[in-house]
Amino acid sequence: MAVVAVLLSLHLPGVTSLKEKRAVVRSLVERLRSRLNVAAAEVGLQDELQRAEIGFATVSEELATARRLAEEARRFADDELLGKGEVIGTEIDEFVLDSAR
Repeated sequence: MAVVAVLLSLHLPGVTSLKEKRAVVRSLVERLRSRLNVAAAEVGLQDELQRAEIGFATVSEELATARRLAEEARRFADDELLGKGEVIGTEIDEFVLDSAR
């Protein structure tokens, strides 16, 4: 089993209130969950106005498949943020668990 976990750092320059920020972030998280079937959540910087951190993870039998799904989700986030913000940082961790245990 392979897991790819991704942390996206976002810059939301047009946001003027926490309510507006939460709407942008919540929309992105929900779309990642529903369209790409990844586990996703806002995981940091909740009280900063124009910054956010979103984490998501993919799980697959093959590492290559998990990587492909994570990259697809990363591109999807870029597309969803057009005109609202941008991804300014990406951290990726990969875990491979041996099924022979």
